[in-house]
Amino acid sequence: MQDMVLQTVAKLLIPFIQLYGMYVIFHGHISPGGGFAGGAIVASSYILYALAHDVGAGFKQFPRLVAKWLESLGGLIFLLVGLVGIIRGVQFLTNIPEWLGQVGSIFSAGIIPLLTVAIGMKVCSTIVTLFYNLMEEDHD
Repeated sequence: MQDMVLQTVAKLLIPFIQLYGMYVIFHGHISPGGGFAGGAIVASSYILYALAHDVGAGFKQFPRLVAKWLESLGGLIFLLVGLVGIIRGVQFLTNIPEWLGQVGSIFSAGIIPLLTVAIGMKVCSTIVTLFYNLMEEDHD
């Protein structure tokens, strides 16, 4: 049964939930939050969409192939950013001082914002995939 009130409220809230999740991801190195929390917030918007409509509509909104690619891309970005330190002759995931900007700005933490974006992508796609798999088991 489709609930029009739930669908309308979800339609109004989902863009704000996603915007807040992106804010948490991109400001995680200068305020509380980060990739995991922001990724979970963005994933909750896709879960809300699937609950308001149905799992099939959720698959159309965030297909499995996209989730698989985002999850793999998040891990690959994390690994590649970590290897930059090894290429420079220091330890894995060593921050790059030349990339440090003005303290308190978005670009003030070197490689940390790149890592939080990678973690956010991986967490979001993993949570959505787990939710869809649980919902599919419930339908069977």
